[in-house]
Amino acid sequence: MVTLQIDAFPSQDEIAALWIAAWNESPTRDFSNVLQRSLAHVCAYDSEELVGFVNIAWDGGIHAFLLDTCVHPRLQRRGIARRMVTTARDLASGRGAQWLHVDFEPHLTSFYSACGFTPTSAGIVRLS
Repeated sequence: MVTLQIDAFPSQDEIAALWIAAWNESPTRDFSNVLQRSLAHVCAYDSEELVGFVNIAWDGGIHAFLLDTCVHPRLQRRGIARRMVTTARDLASGRGAQWLHVDFEPHLTSFYSACGFTPTSAGIVRLS
């Protein structure tokens, strides 16, 4: 059974293993610094293995941002990501955020709509 943990601090090796499985690449940053600055984060564990992750970044005020939502491919389409996003919404609200933003690729529109998000136009620029 997959369980969720709020504000767990997985090791860089655990995150790297999930990242490689989910994104086919190694993470490009040290998540220990990221997680210390987050409003919250949600980890999914299958026994002791990290199999899902979502981070809630924030502006220090009323805006929070979902980042890095992922689930290990062997466990996708079982509702884990939706549970993590729902938990993240509740956490962000409970910790004072009034808005929760998420950017996503078009093929994820139905997933995020099912999680209660309204698609909007947004802009992005790659800085490096």
